[in-house]
Amino acid sequence: MRTKADHFATDLNELATQAKALSHPARLQILQVIAQKESCICGEIVDDVPLAQSTVSQHLKVLKKAGLIQGTIDGPSVCYCLDPAALQLLRERFDGFLGDMIDESAATTC
Repeated sequence: MRTKADHFATDLNELATQAKALSHPARLQILQVIAQKESCICGEIVDDVPLAQSTVSQHLKVLKKAGLIQGTIDGPSVCYCLDPAALQLLRERFDGFLGDMIDESAATTC
Protein backbone atom coordinates (compact mmCIF):
# COMPACT_ATOMS: atom_id res chain seq x y z
CA MET A 1 0.00 0.00 0.00
CA ARG A 2 1.46 3.35 -1.04
CA THR A 3 1.41 6.33 1.27
CA LYS A 4 1.62 10.01 0.44
CA ALA A 5 5.24 9.96 1.61
CA ASP A 6 6.01 7.55 -1.27
CA HIS A 7 5.52 10.45 -3.68
CA PHE A 8 8.62 12.21 -2.34
CA ALA A 9 12.32 11.48 -2.75
CA THR A 10 13.87 9.03 -0.31
CA ASP A 11 16.32 11.61 1.02
CA LEU A 12 13.44 14.01 1.82
CA ASN A 13 11.56 11.26 3.63
CA GLU A 14 14.65 10.35 5.65
CA LEU A 15 15.32 14.00 6.49
CA ALA A 16 11.68 14.44 7.54
CA THR A 17 11.85 11.35 9.79
CA GLN A 18 14.98 12.60 11.50
CA ALA A 19 13.63 16.16 11.78
CA LYS A 20 10.47 14.77 13.38
CA ALA A 21 12.62 12.86 15.88
CA LEU A 22 14.37 16.14 16.72
CA SER A 23 11.10 18.06 17.10
CA HIS A 24 10.58 17.30 20.78
CA PRO A 25 12.61 19.07 23.49
CA ALA A 26 12.90 15.88 25.54
CA ARG A 27 14.57 14.08 22.63
CA LEU A 28 16.94 17.00 22.12
CA GLN A 29 17.88 16.86 25.80
CA ILE A 30 18.33 13.08 25.62
CA LEU A 31 20.75 13.55 22.71
CA GLN A 32 22.66 16.14 24.75
CA VAL A 33 22.87 13.80 27.74
CA ILE A 34 24.14 10.93 25.60
CA ALA A 35 26.69 13.22 23.91
CA GLN A 36 27.98 14.47 27.27
CA LYS A 37 28.38 10.98 28.68
CA GLU A 38 29.56 9.45 25.38
CA SER A 39 27.41 6.43 26.18
CA CYS A 40 25.03 5.68 28.98
CA ILE A 41 22.48 3.27 30.30
CA CYS A 42 18.80 4.21 30.15
CA GLY A 43 18.59 4.64 33.92
CA GLU A 44 21.31 7.30 33.78
CA ILE A 45 19.35 9.20 31.14
CA VAL A 46 16.27 9.15 33.38
CA ASP A 47 18.34 10.79 36.13
CA ASP A 48 19.06 13.75 33.82
CA VAL A 49 15.68 14.14 32.09
CA PRO A 50 12.60 15.15 34.11
CA LEU A 51 10.43 12.36 32.73
CA ALA A 52 9.34 8.91 33.80
CA GLN A 53 11.43 5.91 32.74
CA SER A 54 8.68 4.69 30.39
CA THR A 55 8.46 8.09 28.68
CA VAL A 56 12.24 8.27 28.26
CA SER A 57 12.17 4.77 26.77
CA GLN A 58 9.57 5.86 24.21
CA HIS A 59 11.70 8.87 23.24
CA LEU A 60 14.77 6.63 22.93
CA LYS A 61 12.77 4.33 20.66
CA VAL A 62 11.93 7.27 18.35
CA LEU A 63 15.57 8.40 18.24
CA LYS A 64 16.75 4.89 17.53
CA LYS A 65 14.15 4.34 14.81
CA ALA A 66 15.30 7.60 13.18
CA GLY A 67 18.84 6.21 13.23
CA LEU A 68 20.28 8.96 15.40
CA ILE A 69 21.32 6.68 18.27
CA GLN A 70 22.39 3.08 18.68
CA GLY A 71 21.51 0.78 21.54
CA THR A 72 23.19 -2.41 22.68
CA ILE A 73 21.71 -4.81 25.19
CA ASP A 74 23.95 -5.64 28.15
CA GLY A 75 22.06 -8.01 30.42
CA PRO A 76 18.96 -6.23 31.75
CA SER A 77 20.22 -2.82 30.60
CA VAL A 78 20.47 -1.10 27.25
CA CYS A 79 23.47 1.13 26.60
CA TYR A 80 22.81 3.99 24.17
CA CYS A 81 25.27 6.05 22.17
CA LEU A 82 25.10 8.57 19.35
CA ASP A 83 25.53 7.35 15.78
CA PRO A 84 28.21 9.76 14.53
CA ALA A 85 27.83 8.74 10.88
CA ALA A 86 24.06 9.32 11.00
CA LEU A 87 24.50 12.69 12.70
CA GLN A 88 27.07 13.75 10.11
CA LEU A 89 24.71 12.72 7.31
CA LEU A 90 21.88 14.64 8.99
CA ARG A 91 24.09 17.73 9.18
CA GLU A 92 24.98 17.40 5.49
CA ARG A 93 21.32 16.93 4.52
CA PHE A 94 20.24 20.02 6.47
CA ASP A 95 23.16 22.03 5.09
CA GLY A 96 22.25 20.99 1.55
CA PHE A 97 18.54 21.51 2.03
CA LEU A 98 18.87 24.92 3.67
CA GLY A 99 21.74 25.95 1.40
CA ASP A 100 19.60 25.27 -1.67
CA MET A 101 16.77 27.32 -0.20
CA ILE A 102 19.04 30.24 0.64
CA ASP A 103 20.63 30.18 -2.83
CA GLU A 104 17.20 30.14 -4.51
CA SER A 105 15.71 32.85 -2.28
CA ALA A 106 18.66 35.18 -2.93
CA ALA A 107 17.44 35.53 -6.49
CA THR A 108 13.85 36.39 -5.51
CA THR A 109 12.19 38.97 -3.33
CA CYS A 110 8.71 39.26 -1.85
